[in-house]
Amino acid sequence: MQTLYTILLYLIQPLVWLKLLWRSRKAPAYRQRILERYGFCKNKVKSGGILVHAVSVGETIAAIPLIKALQQRYPDLPITITTMTPTGSQRVKALLNDSVSHVYLPYDLPCALNRFLKNVQPKLVIIMETELWPNFISQCYKRQIPLIIANARLSERSAKGYRKLGKAITNLLAKISMVAVQNQQDGERFISLGLLSDQLSVTGSIKFDIALTLEQQQKITELKRQWQLQRPVFIAASTHLGEDEIILSAFRQILKKYPDLLLIIVPRHPERFKEVGKLISENGFNYLCRSTNTAPTDQTQVILGDTMGELLELYGLADIAFVGGSLVKHGGHNPLEPALHHIPIIIGEHFFNFKVICEQLISANATIVCSNSADDLYSAVIHLLDDRINSKQIGEHAYQVLKQNQGALNRLLDVINRYLP
Repeated sequence: MQTLYTILLYLIQPLVWLKLLWRSRKAPAYRQRILERYGFCKNKVKSGGILVHAVSVGETIAAIPLIKALQQRYPDLPITITTMTPTGSQRVKALLNDSVSHVYLPYDLPCALNRFLKNVQPKLVIIMETELWPNFISQCYKRQIPLIIANARLSERSAKGYRKLGKAITNLLAKISMVAVQNQQDGERFISLGLLSDQLSVTGSIKFDIALTLEQQQKITELKRQWQLQRPVFIAASTHLGEDEIILSAFRQILKKYPDLLLIIVPRHPERFKEVGKLISENGFNYLCRSTNTAPTDQTQVILGDTMGELLELYGLADIAFVGGSLVKHGGHNPLEPALHHIPIIIGEHFFNFKVICEQLISANATIVCSNSADDLYSAVIHLLDDRINSKQIGEHAYQVLKQNQGALNRLLDVINRYLP
């Protein structure tokens, strides 16, 4: 089955190139550094260290505390970070600068992976969340490179799909050194696929182990001073296609009762910045782009968050947060980032990417779930604006859920220590 998979992967490469070309229309970075996607990374990496793979932005941000902890614990080992997307690449460069090497992880082609691993020669490979690339895992196993799936999660839907592969998935899992899962349910699903119990460790989610750096705290303080906010702020973060219209429609209704409310809307992907800006303009709102570094005036109704890497700071300016990707069937994004700021959180019904975390927040009365209608979002925001005492309590509950679940990073480092004493 793996041979058939590999043959098919080689055959579809022309389609892969066309897809990159198509995506590069809005995001030119997709047609850059193509050779890295085929393992050509000589002189771009330092060999003999730790390789951490984080597919995109979410996994990259979650990996930052781990990477910094690894740098402190193993200062003599170089660290290489790989991603698959330009946005993930941008986050690595912005947050870690030159303290790590960074390239794209090659496609799952034996020749590309062989070339890549010859250059990197890692002592340990850490894959964030659940990226099960058969040839990559097999190549590491063949070279006797320990491989850990960190912060792993496996939904029942994904497990059901893997079960259809039969013995092939069991054989693949046997080549993994350790799977460090976010919770017991995820672990049981891996076991049901054939993972051995001594290959499993329940470490918790390292997404809870976030904290503001001194630099971020100072930036929030400076922005508050520059903006001189004497008005409520509602942030709609990590929005996807189909959500911005709902948010702007709800915002129009909210302004009738709270005309001084400021909306910060932050699209998830930079290629949508212009599109969302046009949508805001067509709706007749007075807006400015965050990239202009201009302070809002009393007449500013909307700020378009068209910069990268500022979301955690922008949450710090808000009184209420909506976390996107959840009004549409994308699966939602990380609700713990606004929880860090003690602010109430609104999410849509489609939060399956963060199911366990969102269920914890819901059970703790730390979030409000709304349907994919402007009226429902309007009601949620109005409820929080009308009752500031309850709003503050919801925000505090969210922060407590965050604090009570921290510690996964240390447990994961203990697992890593078995392979890098």
